[in-house]
Amino acid sequence: MKTISLDITKAAQFLADGAVKAYEPKVNEARKALEEGTCPGNDFLGWLHLPSSITPDFLQEIQDCANTLRANCEAIVVAGIGGSYLGARAVIEALGNSFGWLVADGKNPVILFAGNNIGEDYLTELTTYLKGKKFGVINISKSGTTTETALTFRLLKKQCEDQRGKDEARKVIVAVTDATKGAARAAATKEGYKTFVIPDNVGGRFSVLTPVGLLPIACAGFDITKLVGGAADMEKACAISVPFGQNPAAIYAAVRNALYAEAGKKIEIMVNYQPKLHYFSEWWKQLYGESEGKDGKGIFPASCDFTTDLHSMGQWIQQGERTIYETVISVEEPNYKLLFPSDEENLDGLNFLAGKRVDEVNKMAELGTRLAHVDGGVPNIRISVPTLDEYYIGQLIYFFEIACGISGNVLGVNPFNQPGVEAYKKNMFALLDKPGYEADSKAIKERLAKEA
Repeated sequence: MKTISLDITKAAQFLADGAVKAYEPKVNEARKALEEGTCPGNDFLGWLHLPSSITPDFLQEIQDCANTLRANCEAIVVAGIGGSYLGARAVIEALGNSFGWLVADGKNPVILFAGNNIGEDYLTELTTYLKGKKFGVINISKSGTTTETALTFRLLKKQCEDQRGKDEARKVIVAVTDATKGAARAAATKEGYKTFVIPDNVGGRFSVLTPVGLLPIACAGFDITKLVGGAADMEKACAISVPFGQNPAAIYAAVRNALYAEAGKKIEIMVNYQPKLHYFSEWWKQLYGESEGKDGKGIFPASCDFTTDLHSMGQWIQQGERTIYETVISVEEPNYKLLFPSDEENLDGLNFLAGKRVDEVNKMAELGTRLAHVDGGVPNIRISVPTLDEYYIGQLIYFFEIACGISGNVLGVNPFNQPGVEAYKKNMFALLDKPGYEADSKAIKERLAKEA
């Protein structure tokens, strides 16, 4: 089988000779710290050898649950936020029909996502769509008290029970949560829901290869065995025993740290030329933003869908502040073949493309853009993916996870915590007068009164 490949030549040219190689000792030290569990956040390293540790029996248990939901639901709502939904959505969107919600054939349930916002209009429209439909819910929350997800699950649980009855609803509501504690675990035990465990040592943004991601992906009809197989093969390709120069994750971690520290490149733009990868970029943004953005450090992760965003962001990328670089995910072979037609009148002047594959036009747009951006002072890293299927998406997932762990350690931060995420929650609870936040409520209201 092929593997994804990494090309850093159009990034390394912006660095001094030997700059990437100079990071080898730091990268190797980071890899060793991950492997030996001596790095900051070492209680959250359960993802490190997760792909190779997943058993066929475990995958079958997930598949059996997915089959039950698929057989009894027209729609399945995945309730979760951040790492509790982005990984699953990234894979489902990458592998699915772009218009699946319009061309539903009855073979696969419609997969919907909620609990990732507090939009009243969104939730109203969702619950309206679900009226009269046989739907199920996968509630993903370790604590069960995350506001966005808990609010949504309360609405969906009531609607499911009202429409299907409590006994039937019990069969189509699944909890992915903590093993022993938390509100979601307590509710699942009380109601008798099927449950899967979020491992204590796997943080949300690294959890796509746990039931957090695997169950929704299986419900959508995709092969989770192939997905895990791809990740397991990438685990081998990025193992500590693989020398620095042959290890794609080590090299990616080195070049991005070199661009940041040596060349002043503070912003990494994840670029794709395949619209199906939009949510993969969203997953990547959380993975790197939440892992590296702390202690006053960190590359800012952004993303663009090309060629679409070349018509909105292309000018800034080409000639704006030179603090950016691009990481391009390039899909070698699409799943379909479509030829550009000829037109007798040729009013648009495009007959020179007649008979060419649409993907050939896309590939030349990709190459032309990379050349233009490099000429404009934008380093480019290119990750080539043979095709979009479960196996290669699994490879991509693990590649970015292990590279993130290495890169964060080289940067000198704890890649596995997220203390800054709690600040907005504290303020929100104080403003909503949540019990236990009385002192915070008083302080924030006095502050707002002074600022008014």
